[in-house]
Amino acid sequence: QVQLVESGGGLVQAGGSLRLSCAASGRTIGGSTMGWYRQAPGKEREFVAMINWNGMIINYADSVKGRFTISRDDAKNTVYLQMNSLRPEDTAIYYCNVVRNYWPYDGIFNWGQGTQVTVSS
Repeated sequence: QVQLVESGGGLVQAGGSLRLSCAASGRTIGGSTMGWYRQAPGKEREFVAMINWNGMIINYADSVKGRFTISRDDAKNTVYLQMNSLRPEDTAIYYCNVVRNYWPYDGIFNWGQGTQVTVSS
């Protein structure tokens, strides 16, 4: 089992930026595919981005392509999500997880508490 703690969320105006972090404990994320998901009020949790074990395969949801960047630092056991040009529709709770390395990149472990991102217009 792995524990995942997301941080870095907050309130930002449209067009602004945030950098989310996901710190893992209990096991190393080295060798694992990692992903970010989000859940907006009244909606299902949806895929945002994934990065494979060596960073050579990265995929994004169409809605965030060109604005979000996923990265990882295995030495720190942490995954990041840089979010630029934020829009009100990006408002959601953001979660990370170890994910399967094929679509739809399902989360493998229990989801953490997530971090709230709110984008005002």
